[in-house]
This record gives sequence, structure tokens and C-alpha cells, in this order.
Amino acid sequence: MSLSKADLTEIRWHGRGGQGAVTASELLAETALHEGKYLQAFPDYGPERMGAPIRAYTRISSSPIRQHCQITDPDVVVVLDPTLIGVVDFTQGLKDQGMLVVNTTTSPTELRSKLDWKKGKVFTVDATRIALDTVGRNFPNVPMLGALLKAAEIVSKDDLRKEIKSRLGARVSKNVAEANINAFERAYNETKEG
Repeated sequence: MSLSKADLTEIRWHGRGGQGAVTASELLAETALHEGKYLQAFPDYGPERMGAPIRAYTRISSSPIRQHCQITDPDVVVVLDPTLIGVVDFTQGLKDQGMLVVNTTTSPTELRSKLDWKKGKVFTVDATRIALDTVGRNFPNVPMLGALLKAAEIVSKDDLRKEIKSRLGARVSKNVAEANINAFERAYNETKEG
């Protein structure tokens, strides 16, 4: 499904501190900016420590964005940590035709049943395994960007790949940046819809 032509796309990210939900939100927003779109990307957390549940938000639009608040009725929800399933109600407020993109070993059909969510679309990918296999650490954020783009073409895949490479290339070794690109591609290819 393509959300790239929608006037406003709102994404709510759920993860734990240190997993990169904020970075993923920013990478997506920066890509949208390079594509000439309007954006907002911001976290929602307090003085929690590493590992505490957090939320991040991304708004992307072809028009100026007037609202400046948390996203309560998202088009897409991305869940980076499978341990949040059953702990956080991340389907709350998700639009009827919304998309749920979750890092889990569970199939989309099983997850839909477990959550008793009969609306919209469900996408799953084992981003934890992909991150461990490619990067060597449990940072599921970049693989989840691949899964998100498989679910919804919000920005160009090539543009997001370039943004990941550019931003990570300035922070980490070339090998780690390339491993993240591989994780992004692998998650894109392994994401299942149900």
C-alpha cells in the first residue's frame, strides 16, 4: 500500500529506550524532508532509563503540518520490541484501515488473533534476529524501517537507504553502516503480511 500520496501520514513507534525508535523516526522524517515533504519527528518519554517503554512519532505531509501534539490516531504503528505485545495496547487509536508493523517471530495471522485486532493490515518480521545476524547487536530500528517500507511506501526505498548510509556512516564504521543497510534490505524482503 502506498501512503506516499496521502496528504498526512501519522506513525507511532513503540519500543524500549536504547532500541533506536527515536533514531528510526528521525531517519524516516529526514528522508521525507529530502523528498520535499513537511515533517515532524519527536519522542515521548520522561526520565525513564534504558529499557523502559517509549514512544516516538513521525508526521509526514505534502502540506504544512499545523498540529503539534502526540499522535493518538495513527495510520501506522511500528513496534520494535516483541516483549511489548500484551503489555502495551499499541492498537489503541490505530485507524480502522491502519497498519500494524511488528518485530516478532509470530505470523501476522497469529498476531492478529492474539491482539484480537480484526481491522487494517498486520505485518511481521523478526527484526531482532535480522539485527543480531547482520549487525551483531539487538538494534531492531533499521530492520523495522525496512519492514515499514514493505508495508507502506511512505518514502522512496532508495532515498531511505541513502539516508541510513549517510547518517550511520558519520557515526559508525563503514562495516557497521553496511551491516545496517543489509539489515534494512533483509527485513524489507522478509516482512510478511496477513
